[in-house]
Amino acid sequence: MTGSAATLAALFAALAAPAPANAPRADFTEQALAQEIARRPVVLLGEVHDNAAQHATRAAALRRLLAGGARPAIAFEQFDRERQADIDRARREAPPPGRTLAGHVIEQARPARGWNWALYRPFVELALEYDLPIVAANLSRADAMRVANQGFAAVFDEATRARFALDELPPALLAAHERAVDDGHCNRMPADALPAMARAQVARDLALAQAIRPYFARGVVLLTGNGHARNDIGIPFFLGAAEREQVTAIGLLEGTAPDGDWAPRFDVAFITPVQEREDPCATLPHKR
Repeated sequence: MTGSAATLAALFAALAAPAPANAPRADFTEQALAQEIARRPVVLLGEVHDNAAQHATRAAALRRLLAGGARPAIAFEQFDRERQADIDRARREAPPPGRTLAGHVIEQARPARGWNWALYRPFVELALEYDLPIVAANLSRADAMRVANQGFAAVFDEATRARFALDELPPALLAAHERAVDDGHCNRMPADALPAMARAQVARDLALAQAIRPYFARGVVLLTGNGHARNDIGIPFFLGAAEREQVTAIGLLEGTAPDGDWAPRFDVAFITPVQEREDPCATLPHKR
């Protein structure tokens, strides 16, 4: 066989070969997503925060799951953990005239700026319709800044710091968080700012893990950014081995060609449409 014939034969064989079992899936439909959500009781359901197509499919998949009888708690990165009592109170109240109950709950939770609640309101509505716990899961921006500036002791007590060895985190974990933070800021972050921001991300992961832990027996779906859902450096880092066996980490990846090291990040990943948006790097200053 000539060299060119051998090359063609290898090419055709590669094209004919089935995709690896853990390859990103192209069938991003409510049915496919609902099937993955149903596999385990605890779901870290990733997102790109402003991607409307992702949110619509996630909401439809959750409705399909609930229609089949599942009753998980719905945990929100979008609600700070300090607002749990406000959420619980608001859902028991009659909303003001002209206001829906979902709108009242969101308003009373006083969410941080930056979230597009037109995208998240359907999940609040689902939780209210099916009487599911609404879990405020996130570390507040103020607490994240305290961790960034003062260290983990500014927010977490000594027992928590010891339990999760926060003062002895693996250098590789912190370095991966620094890379992720820098990537998320168009690789323009000053190098000396990265350790503090990475520390804040680690603190958010721990807060999210703590928020969903009480719901493992019942089942819980956490709506969160892809970074927090990552198996390698995200929330699962703070889960025990038995807990991890109950968890499915789902990544929703924009585009058609995710980078080559995505595989260890999620149990399953879907390729989704890309949200049209202005260039997020256009207004960020370049490194000096």
